[in-house]
Amino acid sequence: MRFAIAYSIKDKAGINIVNQLKKANYLPHVPIIELKKETVYSEDISAKKYPELRNVDFLIFASKHQSKEKTPSLSLHAPGNFRNADFGGKPGKVCNTSAFVLKYLFKELNKNANESEELKDKYKITLECTHHGPLIDIPCCFIELGSSEAQWGDEIAASVIAKTIASLQNYKKGNWIPCLVVGGGHYNHAGNKIMLRTNYAIGHIIPKYLLPITTPIINEAVLKTQENFDTVLLDWKGLGGYKQETVSLIKKAGLNYKKVQRILKEE
Repeated sequence: MRFAIAYSIKDKAGINIVNQLKKANYLPHVPIIELKKETVYSEDISAKKYPELRNVDFLIFASKHQSKEKTPSLSLHAPGNFRNADFGGKPGKVCNTSAFVLKYLFKELNKNANESEELKDKYKITLECTHHGPLIDIPCCFIELGSSEAQWGDEIAASVIAKTIASLQNYKKGNWIPCLVVGGGHYNHAGNKIMLRTNYAIGHIIPKYLLPITTPIINEAVLKTQENFDTVLLDWKGLGGYKQETVSLIKKAGLNYKKVQRILKEE
C-alpha cells in the first residue's frame, strides 16, 4: 500500500499528529504534504502540484474534528458531499475511497486506543458519515482528533492516531465484504459495530439527515468506492419514514440490501 499524509498548517490537531509521526520516526519514506489552506478547502491536491503523490494509492488527511458537544473523539470517514457543499468540495460529489482501507484503519484505531492506558475509555472512537471537502481524485479518507482545542493538543491521543496511520504500511486485505451504509446519525454507531464485529467493510455512509436518497446519490457512492459492491446495509431504525422508499431505490439500482440490526443479531 503506497500512501501519503496531508495536513494543514492551520490545523492544530493535524500538526500534532504529524509531529508524533516524525517524533517516532514512523514513516521516514512516506510523503507528508503540508497544506497552506484548511484541509476541507484544499481542492488543488494532485500529482501535478505535488509530484510525490504520483505513485500514491491512498491519501490520509490528518485533521481536527470539531463539534458543539466537544466530546473527546477519534474519528474516521470518507470525504465528499452527497447533497450541498457547505464546507469544501462540490454538491453531489464525493471522493473515491476504499472500504477495505477504512475497515483496516478503524480496527487499528480501536486496538491502539484500547491498548493505551492513558487514553482508554476517555475518547469516543467512531465512524462519521461521508461529509465535507475537499474533492480530489486520489482515493482518501480523514482521520480526526476532536472535538475541541483541549483535545487537539493532546499528544497521547495524537500518538495513537499516528500509530494507526503508520500501521497502514503493514496493510493486508482481509476476507471482507465491501458495502455502503444508509441511515443512522452523523456518528454511525451501527456502522462502528459492523466494522468491528463482522466481515463487512464500509466505504461511504449516507446518514438519515440526507434522506431521501436518490438514484444519483446511489450511483455516486457505487462509483466512488474502489471495491465493487452489491450490498447496501440499512440502519433500519435510522431510516425513519423513508424505509420503503429507500428499499425501492436500492432494488432499482440493481443492488441488494440487508438490515444492520439483523446482521448484528446473527453475530
